[in-house]
Amino acid sequence: MTAKKVTIGAKPTAKPQPTSQDAWVDAKEAVATPTKRLTIDVPATLHANIKAACAMRGTKMVDEIRAILEEKFSQANTII
Repeated sequence: MTAKKVTIGAKPTAKPQPTSQDAWVDAKEAVATPTKRLTIDVPATLHANIKAACAMRGTKMVDEIRAILEEKFSQANTII
């Protein structure tokens, strides 16, 4: 019976640090507001249309959908 040799890689390093002060501040602001995950089902054709439109604009689907939700449900527009 032959022993199997396993190579162990290098120890992982800490997360890369932002290169500028602005990047550091932006990273901290992104964490400042807690988030919740929202999962929805949409028809495949709607998903494809959203994905294609975002690709043509060079934007992320999540950013576009988040902007639509914020516009529709912002505090100023919400009726209690």
